[in-house]
Amino acid sequence: MPKFNWEARTRTGGAQKGVIEAATVDIVEAQLKKYGFSNIKIKAEAKGLSFKLPSFGGGKKIDEKDLVIFTRQFSTMIDSGLPLVQCLEILASQQENKAFQEILYKVKESVESGSTFADALGKHPKAFDQLFVNLVAAGEIGGILDTILTRLAAYIEKSMKLKKQIKGAMVYPITIMSIAVVVVGVILVFVIPTFAKMFTEFGGELPAPTRFVIALSNFLVKYIVVLIAGFYAIVWAIKKYYSTPLGQKNIDRMALKAPIVGPLIRKVSVAKFTRTLGTMVSSGVPIMDGLEIVAKTAGNKIVEEAIYSVRQAISEGKTMAEPLASCGVFPPMVVQMIAVGEATGAMDAMLNKIADFYDDEVDDAVGAMTAMMEPLLMVFLGTTVGGLVVAMYLPIFKLAGAVGG
Repeated sequence: MPKFNWEARTRTGGAQKGVIEAATVDIVEAQLKKYGFSNIKIKAEAKGLSFKLPSFGGGKKIDEKDLVIFTRQFSTMIDSGLPLVQCLEILASQQENKAFQEILYKVKESVESGSTFADALGKHPKAFDQLFVNLVAAGEIGGILDTILTRLAAYIEKSMKLKKQIKGAMVYPITIMSIAVVVVGVILVFVIPTFAKMFTEFGGELPAPTRFVIALSNFLVKYIVVLIAGFYAIVWAIKKYYSTPLGQKNIDRMALKAPIVGPLIRKVSVAKFTRTLGTMVSSGVPIMDGLEIVAKTAGNKIVEEAIYSVRQAISEGKTMAEPLASCGVFPPMVVQMIAVGEATGAMDAMLNKIADFYDDEVDDAVGAMTAMMEPLLMVFLGTTVGGLVVAMYLPIFKLAGAVGG
């Protein structure tokens, strides 16, 4: 279908422009007038020579940043009184991410054909997850869609910040370890054999550290292909094991008990659980539905099972705090604060307070972990590379001493 670039004035006199797919110019003009635009200028989009490469990744990914911008703009438009379909048309026409643009046009078509906004979003789970769809449904029923969308945007932004912190904490150690592996590998494969050949020509017995490094170099040169294949085989086996329910459960349990990373994972899980559930409860989503969605998005099998056990206990008439305390995943402070929230009827406010507290805890934990790992990694890198250099120069020092004597 042809695309048309358009420019027009809104009812308030503001300039607006975008792109619309339609059969003819007359259809585009009629559609824009229907939405209250005036001074309309329409131009057919130029067709250039193009071709499509085969898609190996299923198209461009829907980024969380795109979702946040869409949600905030949509909330503002709904609050200003613009019709739902018009909001979708404008936001879709301005969307630079073509995959997301296509989804928004499909959502608009579904709404125009009689679907609710939540049902239309639910047809595209890759862009709009269960949390998003359920909150929008609650907003439509309660007549507070603009408020719900604002809360959703704030929630997604905080989730993005949390992910960014975790990724930022991992970038530094992974970078240093990668550099260390590459440097050591280059020295062992290319530099050490040259020294070994030179020492063989000199004759005499080599120091023990030098013999060890030369033996390690010979082993690496001889079996480097096997070692690389073995590494990828181990990674594949771990991924395969993790794809099974038992494997995922065991690995997630080990992750929670890991010395340095474990406490951080636990804090992230608590922050995510309380933030998501708090957002849903404050938006009018039933607690049972909220717990089911939170469990599915937990990201850790042990935490997921704990949340499902809480949901089961609540369905049997128990309070939320009791099963939370017995599952052993959530800290006592969290359980006590939730118990207070249940008793006072301010569960949503209490959950959001816990989430804010644990967001700060994650900040502190990431900072402490980074500060602790920096000197350890520097010592490791210095010791490894320095040890190799010293081991290679020991025979030279020994030869120089013999010549001097």
